Amino acid sequence: MGVEWHRRIQAMVDLIDECIKGKSDEHVTLEHLSRRMECSESHISRRFREITGMQFRDYLRQRKLAFACKELRDTNKGCLEIALDFGFSSQEAFTRSFKEAYGLTPGEYRRHPVPMPLRTVIRPLDCYLAEHGKLGIRETAGEVQTYFVTIPAHQFLHIRNYESIGYWDFWQKQSQIPGQDCETICGLLDSIPDKLDAIDSSDPFSGQIMGYLNDPAGRICSWGIPLAECYGVRLLLDYRGPVPSQMQLMQVEAGEYLVFEHGPFDYEKECKAVEAKIEKAMREFDYAASGYSLDLTPGRIFYYYHDCKRYWKYIRPVKKSS
Repeated sequence: MGVEWHRRIQAMVDLIDECIKGKSDEHVTLEHLSRRMECSESHISRRFREITGMQFRDYLRQRKLAFACKELRDTNKGCLEIALDFGFSSQEAFTRSFKEAYGLTPGEYRRHPVPMPLRTVIRPLDCYLAEHGKLGIRETAGEVQTYFVTIPAHQFLHIRNYESIGYWDFWQKQSQIPGQDCETICGLLDSIPDKLDAIDSSDPFSGQIMGYLNDPAGRICSWGIPLAECYGVRLLLDYRGPVPSQMQLMQVEAGEYLVFEHGPFDYEKECKAVEAKIEKAMREFDYAASGYSLDLTPGRIFYYYHDCKRYWKYIRPVKKSS
């Protein structure tokens, strides 16, 4: 199946979220989308299912429920208002769908907002490119910025893998563990409020990051130290909310870090070029001249942010050279 249909389904997925956020329910029907894409409803429905593995109507309902869940958690709107905002015909229909999806009613969730695996955005284009290795190699504009920061003490809610090598291998291994696949974990993290790195509450991946923990039980990496690969969210030091059973909550002490950052880029066309630039900058950085060295103390954590609309950056723990 050509990449063009993956692009078209990705555009559909993006439009679905845009319409849900804008309360434009009439623009997120198969009828409207078929006119916009100049294809029959049955053909679009079939393509959507083939590429995403889900029925269009099921995905749409689950994304609406995910948005509604956050409204229940973060606002004082009544259940009826939320139901109508997200296209449910009545409060009863909303309650029925909510309970079928999450096992409790909207009112029960509002009183006790436990972490739940919300339906996150499908990324059919990203998955296709990753699977087939067709990421772009166009040269990018802009250079890698390098700077030091002090990060205050915080907590890191996450899962970890002691054997994986890289992002995709991490999720392939996690998918073999019940309840630790990418969809479940990202959905659970999406339902956690007050993430330190989140800038857009409507973006399910906002605030979710990879981490590399210096852990004696981890895999020996190219730096010659044992690392456990992690995926999670940073939270305030005083976070006392629930911790999903699949995850760990660790306290990260305040510390000095060195950041290698590249600005926004075109994921499809520039990913490899940006990665090469960052790796070159990290490889050639003159630690001796800076007065710092990498802090390889067990328990220190390296953070990795990959958000093509904002930046790509590595945050590496450092210490003053003796």
